[in-house]
Amino acid sequence: MKWSEVCVHTTQEAVEAVSNILHEAGASGVVIEDVEDFEMMSHREDNFGEIWDEKKRDEYPDTGVLVKAYLAESSDLTDMIKGIERDIQMLTQFGLTIGSGTVTLTQVDEEDWAHSWKQFYKPVKISRHLTVVPMWEDYTPQPDEKIIELDPGMAFGTGTHPTTVLCIQAIENYLQEQDRVVDVGTGSGVLAIAAAKLGAKDVFALDLDEVAVKSATDNVALNQVSDRITVRKGDLMKALNEPVELIVANILAEVILLFVNDAYELTLPGGHFIASGIISQKKDMVVEAMTEAGFTIVETTKLEDWVAIIAKREA
Repeated sequence: MKWSEVCVHTTQEAVEAVSNILHEAGASGVVIEDVEDFEMMSHREDNFGEIWDEKKRDEYPDTGVLVKAYLAESSDLTDMIKGIERDIQMLTQFGLTIGSGTVTLTQVDEEDWAHSWKQFYKPVKISRHLTVVPMWEDYTPQPDEKIIELDPGMAFGTGTHPTTVLCIQAIENYLQEQDRVVDVGTGSGVLAIAAAKLGAKDVFALDLDEVAVKSATDNVALNQVSDRITVRKGDLMKALNEPVELIVANILAEVILLFVNDAYELTLPGGHFIASGIISQKKDMVVEAMTEAGFTIVETTKLEDWVAIIAKREA
């Protein structure tokens, strides 16, 4: 079977949105090639098991990010690519900088496709106690280490993107045992699984996309935490009516603004709202919206050009 590698040259800011567009077009997963990530990780003393081949440096762009996905060749592929190009250009209407936004195609064999993206995905320790491990990797944890196994093939995230790392580190710092948690826009389910592994009593994982719901459900089962995580199809927080101790959302800043008031109403006094997926330039507008809703900002954390905001509803 023949496959087409679809490669989008964009910016760090637009990676998540472009990845979602490719998923909507039928991609089973994405590979992200960011030279800043490569330079940072290849020269870091502790890469937590990740393998970085210096010979591959020339495959990365000098500027921007390459987002690659694989689509089966079909008679409507040309129209599909036109739709991808159109949707990427429309991201500018949401205030996203997309860079060149160019889309290129390369034909690959199924055997090459099946293995090419896996070489980029190795075990990564992303917080004091949590390590994300792809399901095909053998990995022996340390005594104080917890593993999140993921099959990222169905989309939405491997758990190693800076926004996800920031969220998981914040969950580890602010989650109290037996807290109830809501994960808005769960994607692969990695944040919900992290919360369960760290002691949450109940986790509600919400996503509007049916494929994300299936992906999260499968990963929850893989990690044997189905007894504490409920995965639902839901538009932001509209499916909820009972306040919880912790809400977490790794979504674009513009989407966070749509439900920040609902988040306040559904956070118990003393509880927290962790928001990530926010590019640095848009931090202030999210902080302002949270403050106007009634939250107190207790911390902001940054990794590369991304920011996570931890807000508290005072008693």
